[in-house]
Amino acid sequence: VQLQASGGGLVQAGGSLRLSCTHSGSTFSPYRMGWFRQAPGKEREFVATIKWSDSSSYYADSVKGRFTISRDNAKKTMYLQMNSLKPEDTAVYYCAASRTYRGSYYLSNSYEYWGQGTQVTVSS
Repeated sequence: VQLQASGGGLVQAGGSLRLSCTHSGSTFSPYRMGWFRQAPGKEREFVATIKWSDSSSYYADSVKGRFTISRDNAKKTMYLQMNSLKPEDTAVYYCAASRTYRGSYYLSNSYEYWGQGTQVTVSS
């Protein structure tokens, strides 16, 4: 299973970006997919997650109300709509997926597949 993330870029504070993550594998049916991010000199942190079966979602407090996670099963794609971006949102964003339940959704160890990362830079 491969995950392909895209949609990053440079945007001014207050702007918006939409990230996409498409999974390969004709028989792969995720249990959960999520987004993590890592800023320079910092640890990777949880951003948002979505359960594939019922689209239930959870967010980090730092992005709640500004980011929206969604998925399109037919396109095998997960999205992260990011609005009201702030300079502190600057990071490499990684998408992740798990085939089964592996633990708490906010822990990176709960995901077994990872995309290559896409850079998001928010200028002030």
